[in-house]
Amino acid sequence: MIKFILNNKNIETSAPPGMTLLDFVRYHQHLTGTKVGCNEGDCGACTMLIGELKNNELQYSSLTSCLTPLGNVHGKHVVTIEGLNMEGLNPIQQAMYDESATQCGFCTPGFVVSLAGFCLSNKTATAQNAVAHIDGNICRCTGYKSIERAAGKVAQLMQTRHQEEPATFVAEQKILPHWFATIKQKLYALQTELNGQLHTTPATEWVGGGTDVYVQKHDVMQSADIRFLLHDERLKGITQKDNRCIIGASATVTELSESPVLQHYFPRLAEHIKLVSSTPIRNIATVGGNLINASPIGDLTIFLLALDATLVFSNGEQTHELPLRQLYKGYKTLDKQPEEHLESISFELPGVNTYFNFEKVSKRTNLDIASVNTAICLTMQGDIIQHVRISAGGVAPVPKLLDKTNAFLKGKLVTDPTIAEAIAIAQTEISPISDARGTDEYKRLLLSQLIKAHFITVAENAIRYLL
Repeated sequence: MIKFILNNKNIETSAPPGMTLLDFVRYHQHLTGTKVGCNEGDCGACTMLIGELKNNELQYSSLTSCLTPLGNVHGKHVVTIEGLNMEGLNPIQQAMYDESATQCGFCTPGFVVSLAGFCLSNKTATAQNAVAHIDGNICRCTGYKSIERAAGKVAQLMQTRHQEEPATFVAEQKILPHWFATIKQKLYALQTELNGQLHTTPATEWVGGGTDVYVQKHDVMQSADIRFLLHDERLKGITQKDNRCIIGASATVTELSESPVLQHYFPRLAEHIKLVSSTPIRNIATVGGNLINASPIGDLTIFLLALDATLVFSNGEQTHELPLRQLYKGYKTLDKQPEEHLESISFELPGVNTYFNFEKVSKRTNLDIASVNTAICLTMQGDIIQHVRISAGGVAPVPKLLDKTNAFLKGKLVTDPTIAEAIAIAQTEISPISDARGTDEYKRLLLSQLIKAHFITVAENAIRYLL
């Protein structure tokens, strides 16, 4: 039995836990304001909010309900566009109206919900942060400038909030319905009732955020027996132990971007993470899911290959370690047993003379799958390359560590001829195919250019450090 709060209503349902939240809300609760768009997490028409208690705080995040199984909202608060309705337009809707930020209206519920998520967050009340909250919503009519102006007005609504909890503030200021101020206590009561238990069943499928598996196997997952991992606290957390970073397999991409540990050691982390999908996807996509999905262009996989990550697998009784570079045996083929699941990922944190960079090219700059992506982790001793790992995606059946290129570069002086020869060696290691994301020739060209971009960026960072 799945229990959660839907807007201001307690829900208890025996619907299949693998059913998507979107289908449950529209076809079982008959709340049709949330729209069915792409069913792949790209358009944002299905955006909802999920609220949960973290460290005694009520925190909300947006998600794509077309890719979210019911089991992942067990014990949480779910907000749809109907849950934002007040007498007349609420101030967010009024801002959209005033700025002519809607035409056909199909995308509008998603934009309003995302902006409500901004109002329910602890982010500083700036127009830039408000716009960032709608980076997963697509509009085909307005050209976005009117929506950006509306987002700016919404940011102004929040500028008088100081230390108040966001949900309390928006209720008191009549930005959102008054009952938002009661949700924290209702979640405490629900948490006590559930006693922290996860919704589990005998599993044939293991699901983190579901952001890829529900695209690939949507119909199969509706009736599958699923073990839900997204909110399993045993698989969460990002910590530092000595000089290593340890990431729980169910940590989300958003949690990576907000980690003080990673922000300290990777100063350009925000720029890199921005290239990984959109806010609603990053809020639910897990690190472990990205690795086990085994996509040849998985962004986090390419990150972690360059960092020489080590994985810890468990079968429930025993654990064992495996270098990430040994995980992929062929296309979508993993060196793991069916009964094993990924528990954690760890890697050595970069030192003073070690530089990391990530590059990605896709048809759209943001919210798109890579044509080619690549990362570098480079340790320098003066002008000499002491150690280097370059990884690349989109150029082979598996996420690729460029072993021959890396071996060639070790001990070399960084010069234009050295980089040119390294690129030539890299071309012998890859086997891209022509597909919807580009021809094989195009992907070869991209990798060459991105390797150059790595060394340009590393040189800039090294000079900045010396200054």
